[in-house]
Amino acid sequence: MDVTEKTGAIESAQDDRSAAIRESLRSAIIDRRLAPGTKLTESEVGALFDASRTVARAALQMLAFEGLVKMERNRGAFVSSPSPEEARQVFASRRLIEPGIAIAAAARITSGDVEHFRRHLEDETAHMNERGPAARRAEIKASGDFHLMVASISGNQILKRFMEELIARSSLVIALYGRTGVSSCGHNEHADILDALERRDGEKAAHLMLHHIDHIEADLDFRTPEGLALRDALGI
Repeated sequence: MDVTEKTGAIESAQDDRSAAIRESLRSAIIDRRLAPGTKLTESEVGALFDASRTVARAALQMLAFEGLVKMERNRGAFVSSPSPEEARQVFASRRLIEPGIAIAAAARITSGDVEHFRRHLEDETAHMNERGPAARRAEIKASGDFHLMVASISGNQILKRFMEELIARSSLVIALYGRTGVSSCGHNEHADILDALERRDGEKAAHLMLHHIDHIEADLDFRTPEGLALRDALGI
């Protein structure tokens, strides 16, 4: 292997390492283990993952590109802390996008998709009936995943990527302002949306989706909870 090949292999390994760190941090942010405003220093992130500061910096920059981390000059990186106005914009964006996604999904949904959704709703129910932080995080993730599943069967990959960012940002907003957490993303409402999708009633599914988003936003009270320390949030 010549110098160029070795350099390429090293860079590829660093990219993979940064991506893995980014995924761990992203999960901790979305699952509400890291509260908005938490400082993420390159040195601490690198030490926790046994990685260089360069690799840690790349992971934080990936999260900044998604809007989950804010990079502040001379201060470092912080878990994004959306303002009330930014929070409203997140849900305004979802109202513009998700009804159309629901209409498209209703036209494309298959019996196999419906079975997949039904199993997912069963998992949501199981998480709701469990207790403890791990079950709570699983419930939060399952609630967001329902919306991503609808986007996935819509056939529009660009909108699906938009939804991935919006759901991630919604998790931040709910972590910061939610009274009861993502469980307010009502399980019964998910079931009603699925029933409309199964009947291929796109207009009904879109109407239910709008009502559902209204319900989630109505749970916001603009008070800030405290999260875990970085090490505890990552379980390292």
